[in-house]
Amino acid sequence: MEAGRKPNVIILVADDHRYEAIGWHGNEDVKTPVLDELAKRGVSFSHTYINGGLDGAVCAPSRACLNSGCTIMGATVSQSLEDTMEKLTIGSNRATLGETFRRSGYHTYAVGKWHNDKASFQRSFENGKNIFFGGMSEHRQVPVYPYDPTGEYHASLKTIETTFSTELFTNTAVEFLDRYEREEPYLLYVAYTSPHDPRTAPEPYASMYDPACLTLPPNMWAEHPFDNGEMQVRDEHLTAVPRNREDVQHEVADYYAMISHMDAEIGRLIEKLREKNELEHTIIVYTSDHGLAVGQHGLMGKQNVYEHSVRIPWIMSGPGIGEGVKPSGQVMQMDIFPTLCALADVLTPLSVEGRSMAAAAQQSGQAPFRDTVYSLYKDTQRMVKDEAWKYIRYRKSSHSGEGTDEIQLFFVKDDPWETTNLAHDSQYSVKVKEMQQKLERWMHEAHDPFVQYFSEK
Repeated sequence: MEAGRKPNVIILVADDHRYEAIGWHGNEDVKTPVLDELAKRGVSFSHTYINGGLDGAVCAPSRACLNSGCTIMGATVSQSLEDTMEKLTIGSNRATLGETFRRSGYHTYAVGKWHNDKASFQRSFENGKNIFFGGMSEHRQVPVYPYDPTGEYHASLKTIETTFSTELFTNTAVEFLDRYEREEPYLLYVAYTSPHDPRTAPEPYASMYDPACLTLPPNMWAEHPFDNGEMQVRDEHLTAVPRNREDVQHEVADYYAMISHMDAEIGRLIEKLREKNELEHTIIVYTSDHGLAVGQHGLMGKQNVYEHSVRIPWIMSGPGIGEGVKPSGQVMQMDIFPTLCALADVLTPLSVEGRSMAAAAQQSGQAPFRDTVYSLYKDTQRMVKDEAWKYIRYRKSSHSGEGTDEIQLFFVKDDPWETTNLAHDSQYSVKVKEMQQKLERWMHEAHDPFVQYFSEK
């Protein structure tokens, strides 16, 4: 890259894409050649975790964390069980990622899904197109808005686009790249609604996977062993309970089809960068708002704190980033914000709670990996994990009465699929207490409103 030139930045955000469902990450069934090449040319963090959420739509708080660089409680004005997706407002005292780059001389442009408040969107981006403020939609019936300089986005501006969502958003991003002639660098934010259901990928992707030939991992169970506090949410009714192996294989096939289609569309965006001789000047980030069970542990949704739902991809390539780097240290989604600031030589706002992992991406110096990571769901589930152990504490909901008072302890170093609960084995009682203490420490630091509810009595 030319001396003194700041890199362009493209942030690609998927919806429901778990870490494991990428070829580069060891999955031999799913076809993701573009993401594989992106990781090969750059860095893929192997253990990136979301903070979770107090709402069934985990995507809203996760996107708030991504765009603020904070924990849920730090990012938002309020987070309670009564809050809805529409109320999830990023605090005006929290600088957003787009806002930070915008103030640093970047032209910021948004395409696709923004699942938080319109005010934070407006201070983040100075332009955009085909903006989706909702949570989910039919992929060929996408309600989108043009950029509204007033920030009001009246319903009269909304149109329903029938181009498949992944293609619609990619077309818009490619159009932006094709006509961009300004001198200042840009930050392009492209947020997909794939591979979120309805999983209706177009051909030839819809027929790409034979369900009967797909490998199912050892944690594919007929049903979850107890009520985790969220067994009746919409996601859990996508297939019958108990889960049927054939039904799950069909769901996984459709899930992979959506991912492969999105992978190909991202390829079009990268080709446009090559065509414009901008690839070597551009940092590309690929991540997701959260993962998804799709049959693992007898679950279908993301309303849980198992690895398949809280561990996400974080892939980056571009100037200042090493090639083929696979950091194994633990990081969190909120670390993406300060890492991008460091790589682009943009001052990180004081409001950011995340840690820069630029040293890991550059293979220079000691990266501040996290000894433990923490995730939550409503008032029913809390998780803490170190490099070898994972502890989950369940509580019956004080709000709905659903759920079970239960604990789980997994030695994830040897049991990555979380199949053997050691919590009730007396020889691990000391480890349970140790992990409980780590959990409570995180809850205090993150200002979790249910810290007393989950504390050891």
